[in-house]
Amino acid sequence: MSEFAIVHRSALAPAPRVASHRIAIIALPEGHVVQVFERAPGADLLAVLADAAGTAPHAVRTAGPGQWFIVGDEPLPRDTFLDLANALGPHAATVDQSHGRVRIRVEGTVVERMLAKGTAIDLDIGAFPVGHSAATLLGHVSVHLTRLDATAFEIIVLRGFASSLWEGLERMSAEFG
Repeated sequence: MSEFAIVHRSALAPAPRVASHRIAIIALPEGHVVQVFERAPGADLLAVLADAAGTAPHAVRTAGPGQWFIVGDEPLPRDTFLDLANALGPHAATVDQSHGRVRIRVEGTVVERMLAKGTAIDLDIGAFPVGHSAATLLGHVSVHLTRLDATAFEIIVLRGFASSLWEGLERMSAEFG
C-alpha cells in the first residue's frame, strides 16, 4: 500500500498581487468563511453574529434574506466553529465554507470603474456604501461583493472559479496601468 499525504494548495498560489498607482488586486489569506442561514424569520441574530465575528470591521456580510457570511483572515479552529454553531443554536444553521471560497481584495482610485466593466451593480458609494454586500456576477463568475471602504472591495468567489476570476480582474485592470 502506498503512502500519501494531503497537502493544502492555495487556489491562487503563490499569493499574487497586481498593483499600479491606481489599482491593486490582492489575494487575501485563506482564513475563514462561515455561511449562516436563519432558521426562522424574526430572530435578532445580528448581535450574536457581530459577537462571533469579533472586532474586525465588516466581518459579517449580508448574503441574502436570512443569510450572512462571517469572514476573517485567520483559520477558524474546529472548537471555535462549534462554539459559534452552539451560540446560534436553534435560530440559525452554520456551514464552514472556508475550504471552498477564496477572498480577493481590489482597491484603488479607479476600483469602481474597473469593477463596472464586469458587473451591473451601481458601485457609486451613494448607492453601494461602505459595509454593503451583494451577490452578483463579475464577468461570467458568480461572486459576493462587499465594499470595505471608499476605494476598496472584497470579492468572495467559489474556489474552482478563483483563477478564472483573477484573470478577468487582470484584464479589467489593464487600462489602469
